[in-house]
Amino acid sequence: MPRGIAIPQLRQQLFTAVEALILRPAKLTGRAVTTEAGVAAGLLYAHFTDLDDFLTAYAVDRTFTVSAAAAALPEPGLGDPAGNISATLQAIPRAALSALARLQVLHPDLAPNVEAVLGDKGFDAIERALAAYLKAEGELGRFDGDPEALAPALVAVLHHTALTGDERLPRTVEALVSPGGRRPRAPRTPAGSRSAGPSDGPSRVRGSDPAGPEG
Repeated sequence: MPRGIAIPQLRQQLFTAVEALILRPAKLTGRAVTTEAGVAAGLLYAHFTDLDDFLTAYAVDRTFTVSAAAAALPEPGLGDPAGNISATLQAIPRAALSALARLQVLHPDLAPNVEAVLGDKGFDAIERALAAYLKAEGELGRFDGDPEALAPALVAVLHHTALTGDERLPRTVEALVSPGGRRPRAPRTPAGSRSAGPSDGPSRVRGSDPAGPEG
C-alpha cells in the first residue's frame, strides 16, 4: 500500500487495539498494536511519526469523547444536582476513561501534547465542567459547598471507579454533593473559652446549703 494513504477507519481500528492493550494491560509497542488490530506490522508508522505521536493521537481522540460526555450536564436548576452529576459521570464511556487514566500514569508526558491540541477540552475539562455546574447550582441555592474544592474530588472518585470497577459512584457523589451527605461544619469556639457541657452549672461547695442551716 502506498505510504500515506489511509485505510478507512484505520485510526479507530488502531485506537481500539491500543485501548485493549492498555486495559489488559500489555506492553505498548507498535508491533503489539498492529497485531492486536490485525493489520500489517508497518502500517502504524505509515500514518504516525512514532509511537508517542500515535499515543498522543489516541489520547486526544478519547479525551475529546470523555470531555464531551462530561459536558452534557443538565441545565442548572433541573432535577437533583447529585443525581445529575452521577448520571452524567456514569454515561462517560468506561473503557475510554479507564484507558486514559492508565495512560496518564504510564505516559504523563503526553498531557502537554493533548492540551496543545484540545486546549480547554483537555484532561482537565471534566473538572472544569463540574466546577461550573456546581457554581451555577450554588447561585440558585441548590448547593452550598465549595465548587472549586469539590470538583477535583469528584474526578478522583470517577477515576477510582473506572480503574477498580467499584460500583459505589452514585452513593459517593450523593455523599459529597447533597447537603444531607456532608457533615456540617462545627461552629468555631473563641480562643480561651470552653464550651459548656451538660454537667456545667453554678459550682457549689460540698456540704453547703444555699438556704442556710435550719433554725
